[in-house]
Amino acid sequence: MQPTADFDPAGLARSLLRRSRQGALATLMTGSGDPYCSLVNVASHADGSPILLISRLAVHTRNVLGDSRVSLMLDERAAGDPLEGARIMLAGQAVEAGADDLELLRRRYLNAHPSAEAFVNFKDFSFFRIRPNGAHLVAGFGRIVDLEPEQFLTDISDAASLLDAEQGAIDHMNADHRDAMNLYATALLGADPADWRCTGCDPDGIDMQAGGRTLRLDFPRRIATPAALRQTLKQLADQARAAANA
Repeated sequence: MQPTADFDPAGLARSLLRRSRQGALATLMTGSGDPYCSLVNVASHADGSPILLISRLAVHTRNVLGDSRVSLMLDERAAGDPLEGARIMLAGQAVEAGADDLELLRRRYLNAHPSAEAFVNFKDFSFFRIRPNGAHLVAGFGRIVDLEPEQFLTDISDAASLLDAEQGAIDHMNADHRDAMNLYATALLGADPADWRCTGCDPDGIDMQAGGRTLRLDFPRRIATPAALRQTLKQLADQARAAANA
């Protein structure tokens, strides 16, 4: 199905991956291979792939260590009939963090779930990243689409400098530009005023959160450097102020 003016399957899938904070994780029981499903908290990698922080005491973690094949369902948590909201079913492999990516997974997860600071250093907890091999999007009647990873993941191959500067940019925005964050949310995304804070930056946009609510602000164009990020955030702030004062 090709994108239309009112339906962009890849864009909706990317938004669900960025905005979701909980999901249903399906694993295969060690020994029997029977399906097992559990509720987990999730965050997103810079490329959009899901990040998990799970305990080895949990059945799903033992299952993953025995067979890395998993599926993860994320949904919009829409009011009313939940079946009317969009959801995505992601299939892939859950890979435990190594020395090369542990720091990135840890900080992005903790930005999305600050309360996890209380147990993140417990020895039985480990970070895993789900590396997708495909997704099934259901977004209403006649809007059911299978997607390949390259359609919904963000290309970060040339964005090393941006990712290195990400935490500094997040901290700066949250310490000095909360007014801009609120304007992004209210004037550009139509959200209610709240204590919106930035939880992530990547080449395609920024993630924002206020309590249990999450938002995704897509950039008007792809960026790959800290300088481009600063310029784009300023342009969006100017646009938001103009919209708020119109």
